[in-house]
Amino acid sequence: MSGAIYVKFKDQGIEKATQAVQEDEAGNYDKALTLYLASLDYFKTYLKYEKNEKIKQTITEKFKDYLNRAEYLKGVAGQDNCGAEQGQNAAAAQKVKKAGTKDESDDKEKDRMKAGLTGSILSEKPNVKWDDVAGLEGAKEALKEAVILPVKFPQFFTGKRKPWSGILLYGPPGTGKSYLAKAVATEADSTFFSISSQDLVSKWLGESEKLVSQLFALARESAPSIIFIDEVDSLCSARGEGESEAARRIKTQLMVEMQGVGSNNTKVLVLAATNLPYNLDQAIRRRFDKRIYIPLPEEQARTQMFKIHLGDTPNKMTDVDYQQLGRCTEGFSGSDCSVVVKDVLMQPIRLLREATHFKKAKGPDGGTVYEACSPSEPGAEEMTLQYFAENNLADKVIPPAITMRDFEKVLTRARPTVSKSDLEIFEKFTREFGEEAN
Repeated sequence: MSGAIYVKFKDQGIEKATQAVQEDEAGNYDKALTLYLASLDYFKTYLKYEKNEKIKQTITEKFKDYLNRAEYLKGVAGQDNCGAEQGQNAAAAQKVKKAGTKDESDDKEKDRMKAGLTGSILSEKPNVKWDDVAGLEGAKEALKEAVILPVKFPQFFTGKRKPWSGILLYGPPGTGKSYLAKAVATEADSTFFSISSQDLVSKWLGESEKLVSQLFALARESAPSIIFIDEVDSLCSARGEGESEAARRIKTQLMVEMQGVGSNNTKVLVLAATNLPYNLDQAIRRRFDKRIYIPLPEEQARTQMFKIHLGDTPNKMTDVDYQQLGRCTEGFSGSDCSVVVKDVLMQPIRLLREATHFKKAKGPDGGTVYEACSPSEPGAEEMTLQYFAENNLADKVIPPAITMRDFEKVLTRARPTVSKSDLEIFEKFTREFGEEAN
C-alpha cells in the first residue's frame, strides 16, 4: 500500500477520535463509543503499514488511551441496557435516558472528581508551629496577615480592605518553603488542600481543567480554605510554541479560577511554592498578590535550626557550640543543616558498631546499662554489639551523648547544595518581581 493511502487512515482516525472526544465531553456516550471504535479501526489499519517506530509509538499510546475509554463506555452502555431490560418498557427507558442522562452523568462526574480531590485535604495537622520555623520572620508575618487575621477577625476586612488571595513563596531548594506551608496548615483554622501536579493532570482531554474548576468549587464550599500548590512551575510554566494544548488549558482554567470572575474567592487563599520562579508564566505570576523570597538562613537562624533538629536527643552541646555551628555553616540551606544533624545522630551508632569494649553504668531508671569505652578504662570488658544481640541484652546498651566533636567530624565532609550563581538568579527575580522575607 502506498504511503499516501495509508496516511489517510491516520488522518481519518484522528478526525473520528476528535469527534468522539467532543461527544464524550457533551455526555453523548453512545455516539462517542461508536466514534471511538471507528477511530480504532482506522488506527489499527494505519499501524500495520507505518514503518517509522517513533510515529508508531506515539499512535500506539493514543490507541491504548482511546481503547481504554471505549472499554469504559462499553461498560456504561452495558449497565444502561441492563437497567432498561429490567424496566417496564425499553423505549421509555431510552427516552428517560436521553432526557436526563447528561445531567445525571455530569453530577456523577463532579462527585467522582470531588471524591478524588477530597484526598488532598489534610485531615490531620502536621504539628509544625510558627516557632518551629527558624528565621523567616517576614514570611511568617505575611502568612499570618493573609491566613490567620481574616479568619479570626473578619470585621477587619470590609469595604475595600480585602485579604490576600495569592501568595508565592520562591527561593533555593531546602530553604523551608514547604515547611512554612506545614506551619500554615497547623496554625490556620482553615481547610487545607495540598495539591501537586498529579492531582490535576489527567490523560483524558478536558478533564484536567474540570479538576481545577472542581478544586476551587470544593475550596469555596469548605471556606475558609487554603490551596497549597507545591512546585507550581510544573503546572504553570511559561507558554511557548512547544506547549501542549492540555497544559495551556490547565493554565487558563487556573488563571480564571484565581481571578475569581463570577465566583466568591474572598475566603480562598492560593499558596504556592517554587524553586524556579522564572519558569512561571507571567500571567500566573501576576495572579499572586505577594511574591516572597525565602532566602538561605542567616547565622542566627542556622543556630536555631541545629537546636530544633537535635531536639531532646541526649547531648552535651552548649549555647557556645550552637553559635559556633551557626557561624561555620555559611551558605547552608535549612535542608543542608537538617542533613548534617541526621548524619551527626548516626555518629554514636557508628561508635557502638566499632566498639570492642564496654563497661557497666547506671541507667536513667537506676538499672544497669552498658556504655562503649576504651580498653584501658577501669571496668572495661571485651565485647561487641553482637554479644548483646545474641544474649538478649540489646536493650541494655545506650549510645553516647552527642558532642561538638561529632558535628566537627561531619562538617569536614558536608557541603552546601546551593551555589552562588543560583542565588544570583533568585536575587535578580526579587529585584524585578518579588520582595524580601526578612
